[in-house]
Amino acid sequence: MKTKLHDIWNDGRGAVNGWLSAPNAVIAEVTGKAGFDSVTIDLQHGLNDYQAALSMLQALAASDSTPMARVPWLEPGIIMKLLDAGALGIICPMVNTRADAERLVRYANYAPVGTRSFGPTRASLVYGADYVAKANDTVITLAMVETVEALANVEAIATTPGLTGVYIGPADLALSMGHVPKLDPDEPVVVEAVGRILAACKGAGIRCGIHCLAPSYAKRMLGMGFDLVTLGSEIRIYSAACASALAEARG
Repeated sequence: MKTKLHDIWNDGRGAVNGWLSAPNAVIAEVTGKAGFDSVTIDLQHGLNDYQAALSMLQALAASDSTPMARVPWLEPGIIMKLLDAGALGIICPMVNTRADAERLVRYANYAPVGTRSFGPTRASLVYGADYVAKANDTVITLAMVETVEALANVEAIATTPGLTGVYIGPADLALSMGHVPKLDPDEPVVVEAVGRILAACKGAGIRCGIHCLAPSYAKRMLGMGFDLVTLGSEIRIYSAACASALAEARG
């Protein structure tokens, strides 16, 4: 069992990820159908809880976008529940050490690789009775590097066995480095840090993703060699579209 993300990465291409902050299954369905390669449901800073995420995962099944979720924290319970609900990728915030990354890998994988408990209630319904045999080779694990501590440890994090990749949270990274938290950073020291993280991933042979805002910035990151770029969120995209439409109508 391989996902659309696996196919894109195996072809040597970068993927564009959608981001869902609001608990709405219809918007999830629309986002999946829009053509994003993957769609991530945000349970950390987004407004989603588990029950909303379940409905959104069901809605995403109508598309071929790879369904993923950002968990609130590095905690086994919610990681396992979201995987059992059908998420095929986990983005985990605030992974600061290799030990943190190793825990993420363990929680997301069945034995002998990890400690994930067996009970894929919806996952086996959606992906087949042999889901357990395929899960360890399918589930994507992305550790968020977004602090100065994680930056100092990024080379060790990147060499964690079984870790799919690293996902950069540029706003928290900038904040941790003493700068204004924002997407699409342009402060030289933050830009340098982003380059170091990308280089560590490339050196370790794992994937590297980054959260972006402007499509032009995301395109530039793909050109730099990032494997995954996120275009803001559905709330940001909708807000910008509303503002543009109103400005044109009132202009």
